[in-house]
Amino acid sequence: MAATAVRYLRDAGGPSARGAARPAAREGRLDALPRPDLRAVREDEPAPVDPACFRRVLGDFASGVTVVTAPAAEGEPGPAGFACQSFASLSLDPPLVSFMVARTSTSWPRIARAGVFCVNVLSAAQGELCRTFAVSGADKFAGVSYSPAPVTGSPLLEGVTAWVDCEIHAVHTGGDHLIVVGRVRALDAVEGAGDPLVFHRGRLGTFTPAE
Repeated sequence: MAATAVRYLRDAGGPSARGAARPAAREGRLDALPRPDLRAVREDEPAPVDPACFRRVLGDFASGVTVVTAPAAEGEPGPAGFACQSFASLSLDPPLVSFMVARTSTSWPRIARAGVFCVNVLSAAQGELCRTFAVSGADKFAGVSYSPAPVTGSPLLEGVTAWVDCEIHAVHTGGDHLIVVGRVRALDAVEGAGDPLVFHRGRLGTFTPAE
């Protein structure tokens, strides 16, 4: 699976009809994929959607918050992970889940090299942990308690409400993001972990049942 994901990253970054450059593999490490070229808008075409408006409107969709983690691939100094709100269940038979990641993510190439990942569903008490994994470039695992997920060995973070242990099944392009599909190998909900962490309108919060 790792080889499949790495091949995909190289192929997706290969020269396109517009001459996009292939990302380099340096010392066994893969660069993040570049953003796709934007399509020019002709004078007779309507203006594209305003990015600020797009973010504001889509921000009205409340979601849970996860941290996607992967064990250290060969040559990597340690495990990889990033905060992700675009996680979703995809298929029951076969058991598949999905998440979206920016093409420019520096964590994704490391996860792709590992070929496996664990989705950690954060609890309401883990807002600070979410912020830690949302930062790029820092040692995100410093001081973080975790154990190996049972099948893939990906970091299973302490205190989460649920976890899903996966192998990379497929990767698809989606504009400036990639759509990653994982085949579930193990999963469980953690009894007594409390309510989930929720993201809405740019803020973290908790879940309140409707009356």
